[in-house]
Amino acid sequence: MTPLPRRPTYWEYIRVEDLLTLQGGIEGDEEQLADDEVRFIVIHQVDELWFKLVLRELRTARDLFRRDYVPETALAAANLALRRVALIFQLASDHFRLMESMRSRDYLRFRDKLSPASGFQSAQMREIEVLMGLDDGDRIAFGNEASYRDALRGPNGEATPASERVARRSADRPSLKEAIYAWLQRTPIHGSKPGSAGDAEAVASFLREFLQGHEQSSRDSVEHTVRSQALTPGDGDRLRRRYGEQLDKARAWLAAEDVRDAAERPRRQRLRAALLFIDSHRELPLLSWPCEILDTIVEAEQAMLIFRQRHARMVERVIGRRIGTGGSDGVDYLDQTALRYRVFQEIWAARTLLLRPELAPPVRNQDFYGLRAP
Repeated sequence: MTPLPRRPTYWEYIRVEDLLTLQGGIEGDEEQLADDEVRFIVIHQVDELWFKLVLRELRTARDLFRRDYVPETALAAANLALRRVALIFQLASDHFRLMESMRSRDYLRFRDKLSPASGFQSAQMREIEVLMGLDDGDRIAFGNEASYRDALRGPNGEATPASERVARRSADRPSLKEAIYAWLQRTPIHGSKPGSAGDAEAVASFLREFLQGHEQSSRDSVEHTVRSQALTPGDGDRLRRRYGEQLDKARAWLAAEDVRDAAERPRRQRLRAALLFIDSHRELPLLSWPCEILDTIVEAEQAMLIFRQRHARMVERVIGRRIGTGGSDGVDYLDQTALRYRVFQEIWAARTLLLRPELAPPVRNQDFYGLRAP
């Protein structure tokens, strides 16, 4: 009788014994470490495992959006991947509660052992930023390195597993942002698709009507606010000036005046028009999933930004504003990343310009966006 094949046990399948040998720190023996140091190591190892899952989810979403044609059936899978990214960063943020249970002096007992190591050297976090599409020009210098990649190299500038990992990720194009923006730019506006006859006019017409809606909204807001809040003529002038400046910013954004490359400007205008068109008409069947994707992108990036902010507050609570172990500005550096590291800036910016429904341009060729029989 042929014996049945041996089936793995739980601890063999997830390699528990191997996993539990990895908390020994520099000494390689956790019996020599205080409970606080082991806790510190475990929390950061768990974070790195979460980051591993984030990378897989981001890659799944990117690979779906990079297709020349993204079927509606694929959007649910992409949306789920992005929702998982948001959930993972929410869970990782909760870890800081456990870190904050550590008293300052107990952390200081082993903190010097970390120098010059730093969380900045988390190659997977740098991979997440690269895969999402953070522009190098938006990065904040960690120290005196010419590039953030230099901080991942060895003491003599030699390649390390961390630097090689990030280099491979940088070569893996497109980024999620590039793939999603390319997908959004193909959004039919008033039924018109890129490259079709009259598409430029369809986009321009929508943007003109949208700006008219903003002009009406601005007039309504000025009238209401001045009447209800202005106590002096100076107050009225100040409020009119503020709303005028906001309208000027909306006009400039819709015209993509901030885009220096003249050849790129029409593409950026079409992207911005698509963002506003989708969100303004989310009730139409063909636009409901794209709008859900936009909401989930914001949710995922918001969760990542909150993770950065939570990290900064944890560090400040435990050790104040001292210099980081890697020589950075510590909390100040972390605060700057939370403020400046926005990947999907166009999607965030569109939220500022959305109009109340009655002021948004009505959809022409509405049947195009309805449900169709197979």
